Amino acid sequence: MLEELFVENLGIIAASRIEPGAGLVAVTGETGAGKTLLLGALRLLRGDAAGSDRIGPHGDEARVEGRFSFDGTEAVIARRVTGGTSRAYLDGSMVPAKLLAERLEALVEVVAQNEHLSLGREASVRRLLDAALDDDGKKTAAEYSSAWARLKTLRSDRDALGGDARALARDLELARHEAREVELGRLQPGEDEELHSTLGRARHAGEITQSLGEATMLLDDEGGAADLLRTALDRVRDAAGLDPGLVPLASRIEAAVLEIEDVAAELRAAGESIEHDPEALRRMEDRAAAIADLKRKYGATVEEVLAYGAAAKERAMRLGALAQRAETIDDEIEEALALAVGAGEALAAARARAGSALCDRALELLRRLGFRSPVLSIDVGPVPPGPSGADRVALAFSSDEELRPGPVSKIASGGELSRLVLSVRVAAGVADADVVAFDEIDAGVGGATALAMGELLARLATGRQVLVVTHLPQIAAFADAHFVVDREGSRAVVRRVEGTERLAELARMLSGIEHSARGQGHAEELLALAGTRKQDRPKVTAQGLRAQSQTEEVAVLRSNSRGT
Repeated sequence: MLEELFVENLGIIAASRIEPGAGLVAVTGETGAGKTLLLGALRLLRGDAAGSDRIGPHGDEARVEGRFSFDGTEAVIARRVTGGTSRAYLDGSMVPAKLLAERLEALVEVVAQNEHLSLGREASVRRLLDAALDDDGKKTAAEYSSAWARLKTLRSDRDALGGDARALARDLELARHEAREVELGRLQPGEDEELHSTLGRARHAGEITQSLGEATMLLDDEGGAADLLRTALDRVRDAAGLDPGLVPLASRIEAAVLEIEDVAAELRAAGESIEHDPEALRRMEDRAAAIADLKRKYGATVEEVLAYGAAAKERAMRLGALAQRAETIDDEIEEALALAVGAGEALAAARARAGSALCDRALELLRRLGFRSPVLSIDVGPVPPGPSGADRVALAFSSDEELRPGPVSKIASGGELSRLVLSVRVAAGVADADVVAFDEIDAGVGGATALAMGELLARLATGRQVLVVTHLPQIAAFADAHFVVDREGSRAVVRRVEGTERLAELARMLSGIEHSARGQGHAEELLALAGTRKQDRPKVTAQGLRAQSQTEEVAVLRSNSRGT
C-alpha cells in the first residue's frame, strides 16, 4: 500500500506529507481547494505524463515522493517536474518514467469520474473484456495474436512482390550483380588509403631516387657537409688544446658530424629500397582504378562499399526467397486468413462470455447502488480480422428495463455515470489491485445512494487501501482515515482530521456550517451508522462477486423449495 506521500509545489499545494494507512482513506475539502491534486500526485508516481502546468506558484519545480510496501518489500518512487521535462526516481536512482508504470501498473489503479467517456470507446471496453478473460480465453487471445502476426507477415511479403514477377526478377538480378561485383573486388578496409600512398611512391621512383642520391652526395661524399664538419672539428680541437673552454663547442660539432653521417646512411638505404618495376606499377594502377570504380558506384569509402555489398547480398537472399514463394504465397495467405478467422471467432466467443459475466457482476453492484432494474450489456459482433481481433464490441446501458439501452454517453445522467463507472470498474477487476484511488466519481449522487456507495467503497477497502476524493459526507463517514485540504489564497495544505475536527468537517459537508451543533449531531449519527454498516462486511473482489452471486442463487432455490 501507499505508506507515505510527500507533495511539494504541485498546483496550489505548497508542501504536505501524509501517511494514509490501510482501509478507506477519504480526502475532502471546499470546491477548488486542490484535493484532486493528491490523486494527480499518485498518477505522476505511476509514470503518467508530466506537463509544466503541474508546477505551482511556490517555486520552479514540482516534487512528488511516495513510499510503497508490497508483499513485504518497500520501494520509494519520486517524480520531479521542471519546465517541460520531468525526472523519475526509483529507490534514489534515476529511471525512465515508463519503468514506474511497469512497476505499479498492476498494483495501483486510479479511476476518475470522467471514465464514462472511455466506456463509450470500443478500445477501452475491449481492454476491460480482455482483463476479465478466463484462462481459456487468455490462451485463445494468444493464439489469435499469433495467427494475426502470421497473416500480417504474409501480406507484407506479398506487397513486397508488388504483383509483377518480371520486376521482381529484375530487382533480384540487380541485387545479385551488385553483391557479386563487390565480393569479386576482394576489398580490405583501409586498402584505398594505403594504396594511394604506395602508388605515389611507385609513380615517382626515379625522381625520388635521384633526389636522395644527390642529397647523400652533398652530405657524405668528399667535400660534402660531413667532410667540411670534420675539418672544422679538427680546427676547434686544436684551439681547445690551448683554451679548455672551447671543449663543449668541439663536442657539439662532433655530435653534428655523427648525425650527418646517420642521416646520409638512411638516405642511401631509402634510395636503394625503391624499386623501379613497371609491371608492379601497372598492377597497382589497375587496382586503384578498380577500387575507384567500385567507390563511384557504391560508396565514398571502401568501408561504405563493403557495407553496400553486404546489404545487396541480404537483399538478394530475401528477393530470392520471395521469388520462390511468388507462386504459392496467395495460397499461404488464404490458409492464414482462415486460421485468423477461426481464432478470431473463438476469441469473440471468449470475450462474449467475459462480457456476460462482467455485466452480471456490475448489475449486482448497480442494484446495490439504488437502481431497481438496470440493464447493462456488452455486444460482441463479427468483423474482418484486425490487430485487436475479429470482433467489434460496444457497451449499452439503461437505468431501467423499461428504457431502451444505448451508448453510455447518450443515456446515463451524471449521477448514473458515477455509479456505473464504480460498478463496472469493480466488476472488471480493479478490486484486485493493492491500491485503488477514486477521483470524484460521486458526482450527482446523494442520499441513500451515497450511503450505499460509501458502504461499497468501505467493503472494497477490506484488506487493501482505497483512496477516494469526495464531496459527500455519506462516503467520508465510512473512511478509516480522513484528510482535509485547506486553501488560503494560492496556498493549500493537507491535514488529517480525527475526533472533533472530523465531526466539524462532516458537519460542514452536511450543512455548510462547520461549528453547527445540529450539524455535528447529524455528523455523529452518520458516523455511527457508517460504523454499524462496516461491521462484518466481506472483501469485494471480482471472484468474490461471482461467489456471492452463486450463493444468492442457491439461497433463492432453497427458499423456493421450502415454499413448495
